[in-house]
Amino acid sequence: MGLDVGTKTIGVALSDELGLTAQPLTTIRRKGIRKDIEAVVTLMEEHSVATVVVGMPVKMDGTMSETTRMVSGFVERLAKETDAEVRTWDERLSTAAVERVLIDGDLSRAKRKKVVDKMAAAYILQGFMDRERSPGA
Repeated sequence: MGLDVGTKTIGVALSDELGLTAQPLTTIRRKGIRKDIEAVVTLMEEHSVATVVVGMPVKMDGTMSETTRMVSGFVERLAKETDAEVRTWDERLSTAAVERVLIDGDLSRAKRKKVVDKMAAAYILQGFMDRERSPGA
């Protein structure tokens, strides 16, 4: 499972059974850390998730921001609430890359807003899976 954790929403994606491709699943509207974690854990249980990859929004220069610290706290809480492996992945520019693809696909701003978070989660998960499969990973 891939997660794109933002301040208002959490994009969620799943891999296929072979772990080759990531597909967007849903977007969770944030309601507070406890309820957010419960929603993610419920999805993990429904889909028998063994590993969760959370996009870590580091700054372009590699330093942490306030958002990075918020996501780090989310990762820590999630790891305490599940037996699944919780990993992080550098997500620099993932949302921007997805936005470009959606704009190129001629999606309206309203339609992009509805799908960008779960698409970013799929982008994060796909990058992680591709790296894990590459030689020397």
